[in-house]
Amino acid sequence: MIAADAMHAVSSTRLQKLLETLASFGPGKDGGMNRQALSEEDFQARAWLINEAKKLDCQVWTDACANLFIRREGREDLPPVMTGSHIDTQPTGGTLDGCYGVMAGLECLYALQDADIRTRRPIEVVVWTNEEGSRFSPGAMGSSAYVNPARLMAYRRNLDATGVSVGEALDAHARRFAELPLREKIATHAFVELHIEQGPVLEQAGISLGVVSGIQGVRWYQVRCIGASAHAGTTPTHMRRDALLLAMGSLGRIDTLAEGLAGEDKRLTFGRWNVQPNAINTIAGEATFSIDFRHADPAVLDAFDAGLSACLPADAELTTLFTHAPTAFDPGVINVLEKACDATGLAQLSIRSGAFHDAMYLAGHCPTAMLFVPSRAGISHNPLEFTEPAQLEAGVRALAWSLVSLAEQP
Repeated sequence: MIAADAMHAVSSTRLQKLLETLASFGPGKDGGMNRQALSEEDFQARAWLINEAKKLDCQVWTDACANLFIRREGREDLPPVMTGSHIDTQPTGGTLDGCYGVMAGLECLYALQDADIRTRRPIEVVVWTNEEGSRFSPGAMGSSAYVNPARLMAYRRNLDATGVSVGEALDAHARRFAELPLREKIATHAFVELHIEQGPVLEQAGISLGVVSGIQGVRWYQVRCIGASAHAGTTPTHMRRDALLLAMGSLGRIDTLAEGLAGEDKRLTFGRWNVQPNAINTIAGEATFSIDFRHADPAVLDAFDAGLSACLPADAELTTLFTHAPTAFDPGVINVLEKACDATGLAQLSIRSGAFHDAMYLAGHCPTAMLFVPSRAGISHNPLEFTEPAQLEAGVRALAWSLVSLAEQP
């Protein structure tokens, strides 16, 4: 079976070299990465990738959101099988988050070349733009705009911390890579994203491969509590209205709500705080904080939404910042990935992602699923991010098997 031939042609040595080369574009502190979306470092990495594609006799396209598509043609002109992820990083990121999925796809193309395999359908490796969202908001911008191109007009107006707009950065990319032909969204047979887990589940289970069933849904909120600024030394306790105390008083009630709805599956975070006037000798007149609540069951998310207001002070302002329903991946693609893991001879675990990935949006466009490999101590977005080379190889072997199997489908 040619899927097995492709799997056995995967080279761990070559994969590590690809990862090391990519990591040379935008190295950060302590061995980490700082390669921001559509930055000069990102452009240099993209130029290297395009050169690698030429070595493999692959075609390369881009689109209006600077996504890159590297295609190895098939025996027939049919909708392709896609794989890939992103190469932009957090400011203090590691060398694997997103990057591994792209380099894994590239290694699969090299393996197909070495094994002299021409699949029925084309296979494409995709680099999605600005998945991290650390330079521009929102994250997963490229995959979101690919699936729904109408979103891009609003995205182009968004600014980074220095005042550069997404539109200006995209225009710079278009000038830098003017030789690349443009294309729009195309019919796609399937999409598979290989990624490090970014959590501890696989490592704790002692299992090298995870087949991802879906991605948790999320609700993001902002809560603004209003008090009254006053002198810290002269205002009696009974006359104070401390906005920070009002905000903190609601945290226990919100946590109890989440606990009652989600139990051990609770994922609740109060991640961002802003206190005004934020002076040592002035009572807080305003306190604003964020809420991130995630769950796989849309009914739980709806119940949290319905119960949240009752947990807050009477005059608090509640704003919904972002919502996304849980993503269920395609059973047919999941079945192929399970068989691919079996073909490697390694144990697998069904797992659900708690983090967002580009596959979340692709699932609305074509049959989609994901593979995970372990993350040491569950660490990601950090220079300490690490996965054993043998586990990285296992992930690529499973990916190669699955891509060929999907590409041979009618």
